Amino acid sequence: MRDILESVADGSLSPTEAEVQLAGYATTDAGRFDAARETRRGLPEAILADGKTPDETATLAVAAVETSGRALVTRASPAHAEAVADALPECDIDRDARAKTVVAYDSPFERPELDASVAIVTGGTSDAEAAGEAAVVLREMGASVERIEDVGVAHLGRVLDHLDTLREADVLVVAAGREGALPTVVAGLVDTPVIGLPVSTGYGHGGDGEAAILGMLQSCTVLSVVNVDAGFIAGSQAGLVARAVSDARNSE
Repeated sequence: MRDILESVADGSLSPTEAEVQLAGYATTDAGRFDAARETRRGLPEAILADGKTPDETATLAVAAVETSGRALVTRASPAHAEAVADALPECDIDRDARAKTVVAYDSPFERPELDASVAIVTGGTSDAEAAGEAAVVLREMGASVERIEDVGVAHLGRVLDHLDTLREADVLVVAAGREGALPTVVAGLVDTPVIGLPVSTGYGHGGDGEAAILGMLQSCTVLSVVNVDAGFIAGSQAGLVARAVSDARNSE
């Protein structure tokens, strides 16, 4: 502790960085940033912009970059994205408007690299937002990501055309709205873990993702299921599997 205090006193360590070393998180006017999550859990901490003002989101992003070298923002509106970019003018900014994500990198930051691949599959173009959020998380965790788009069960030939790629992946994230059948079908064709990502697309009763999640939960083929539109969770879970696969390969 004395070394930390001396580093703060001589200016080589900021109070925020010192707090992270002592408590594991940084306190800001907009809330606490869990800077130790990646070390503790193997997942990058994300800043959920939904429900936060642009200024609050930017404040947390600054704390994230200062303490971990990177800020990952999800569910970001254009105003959130602009505020983060303005607050971090020296950072490289990667924005995916469709996935509603913003990632800011300090110049020395390097993403990890995993020796594992994840295929992200969508039933239709409307599933791209949640699937894109999962893809960004996986990229930040270091996995190799393959996107397979618009292969819904209305024409099974579209899925079968990609069967070799599906079977080569170490883990699959399969996003679908409507009745949510695609993950069940895919899980019956592969011997790799499948994570079902229900999406809130559809018509009328159950069209808000309820039918999709219930269909996946009742799957007669084995798969895991996350909550509706929970791209971050699906990507994180797939990333943990990918990391385990990578660790096993590199320990041989």
